[in-house]
Amino acid sequence: MQTLTHADPLVVAGVTLRSRLFLGTGKYASDEAMLAALEASGCELVTVALEETLKAARILVEEGFKVLPYINADPVLARKLEEIGTVTVMPLGSPIGSGQGLQTLEQIRIIVDEAHVPVVVDAGIGVPSDAALAMELGADAVLVNSAVALAKDPALMAEAIKEGVEAGRKAYLAGRIPRRGEASASSPTEGVSRPS
Repeated sequence: MQTLTHADPLVVAGVTLRSRLFLGTGKYASDEAMLAALEASGCELVTVALEETLKAARILVEEGFKVLPYINADPVLARKLEEIGTVTVMPLGSPIGSGQGLQTLEQIRIIVDEAHVPVVVDAGIGVPSDAALAMELGADAVLVNSAVALAKDPALMAEAIKEGVEAGRKAYLAGRIPRRGEASASSPTEGVSRPS
């Protein structure tokens, strides 16, 4: 049986990644804690911050850089960034470092539906279920920093979020049932004999 990674690769700027979890490098109590979390997460891509997103992205793309910009969950900005040549768009789930979870679900859903580059949900993820939800929406990956760096056990949290990412991606690929406004019995309600 093929592993999910081989059957469903994430390719960013021509590089195939085995992990759909990206980690930020800020806020760790020590370099040792950061390195342990990076190792436990299995991630292959780490980030550092840069601002003036659209202007900086345009300049960096023109200079030949592969740009992965993080942005407010703005579908119009995401489209503009893709048009100038960024290799991903990375909408915020909620304010950076807040751990509030995904407060921008509808905007992320629009970005995922419209994007032709990988969508990486960045910021606000506090627990593995937040990461799983982002992946269930169809995001290609998630970027996590504070939830891991500030956890009581960063390596254990990194491992837990890794598992949330994997579960969410599997659920997305499996295809959820449609949401219904009313109940629908899973067992037949007619033609069943009753015991006498």
